[in-house]
Amino acid sequence: MFPIQLKRLPGNEDLPLPRRMSEWAAGFDLHAAVPEPLELTPGERALIPTGFAMAMPRELEAQVRPRSGLALKHGITCLNTPGTIDADYRGEVKVLLINLGKEPFTIERGERIAQLVFQRVPEVSLSEVSELPDTVRGIGGFGHTGK
Repeated sequence: MFPIQLKRLPGNEDLPLPRRMSEWAAGFDLHAAVPEPLELTPGERALIPTGFAMAMPRELEAQVRPRSGLALKHGITCLNTPGTIDADYRGEVKVLLINLGKEPFTIERGERIAQLVFQRVPEVSLSEVSELPDTVRGIGGFGHTGK
């Protein structure tokens, strides 16, 4: 179990902190801390505050991901998905949303707008080499196996 510390930011006492909406949910829902309704027109993006900051152990990252219902029903998704929050960040958690739908969408205060999933970050070491080991795939990139 990894301890995560949450700090509600001033003026957001009315908003829920992130929470799982079912017992086995992987993600913790994030709520919009917009001071008033915010309309996103088709193609428009906006950085939405959530009203809290957090601290987590260095072994973790938090990934901001879209909510499937908003994506399916309205075309609302996270522009940089998954967005990574590093363990040393202490500012307000914000969500970069974009409207890929055909209709304007209004974000209301307290609305669930995204989810936060915590993942372990492995310790790695990078080293420069002059040659890489061969594999069957080799340098095959995008679309190299067909459709």
